[in-house]
Amino acid sequence: MRARTTTLTKSLSAADVDAYAAVLCDLDGCLIAEAHPLPGAQAFVQAAGNRLSIVSNNSADTGATLSGKLRAIGLDLPAERIFLAGELAVRTVASEHPGARVLVFAEPPLQRLAADLGLQDADDKADVIVLGRDTSFTLTCLERALRLLDKGAEMVLTNPDLSHPNGDGRPVPETGSLFAAFRACGADTPARVFGKPEPFLIEAALNHAGAPASNAVFVGDNAATDGVAAIRAGLDFIHLVAHAPRTPAADLQKASAGSPEQTPMEVASC
Repeated sequence: MRARTTTLTKSLSAADVDAYAAVLCDLDGCLIAEAHPLPGAQAFVQAAGNRLSIVSNNSADTGATLSGKLRAIGLDLPAERIFLAGELAVRTVASEHPGARVLVFAEPPLQRLAADLGLQDADDKADVIVLGRDTSFTLTCLERALRLLDKGAEMVLTNPDLSHPNGDGRPVPETGSLFAAFRACGADTPARVFGKPEPFLIEAALNHAGAPASNAVFVGDNAATDGVAAIRAGLDFIHLVAHAPRTPAADLQKASAGSPEQTPMEVASC
């Protein structure tokens, strides 16, 4: 097996990915910021063509809803080539626990997906709590979830990101910030994590593309999440540093080659 390479670049370039059969790319901070395409994003998407898949810790959309939003800003990416942490988490829960009682903290697209897949709304007990980025999350929500955890509910975390960058590169609070509130209340229940730096999204994208990891590359803007996930899945990594890098690329050398199901909450934002 050839050594995995890490390349730092300040701009997206189709030439950087010409040699690969599959191109996986993060979304926020790489192709878009605050629902606007970043410079070079449209040309990159067009040049990569059917080789390109989006692999994102997004936990607000499904592939279908996000595809529509991207198309509206000039990025033509079909739903079947969009792999999102929130959607993967909900689909996995529905597959492993058909008809389970689930409390979903997320935006409406994921709540509708859970209902469409036959998951039941939790009442005074829940089998699973799915925590995604939920802009309506309140202290009352937190209190209810803590009670359900005490009664034995499993915690599923869509992604551990504390934030994602806005158009100015400033942090927008993410799912990990909500999970920090659970930890602040003394809830040390382990969480099953689906998003990067775990490799599950990358593995799903590669399976769909029908390409081996040895002929695929991941493009991301954060070494501690995108880069670690790429290493765990066996891909080359292109580290996009359009803004000042928040995590040194050298930190990639500390990444484990394994694929644990749980991720500490100290993971940096993506």
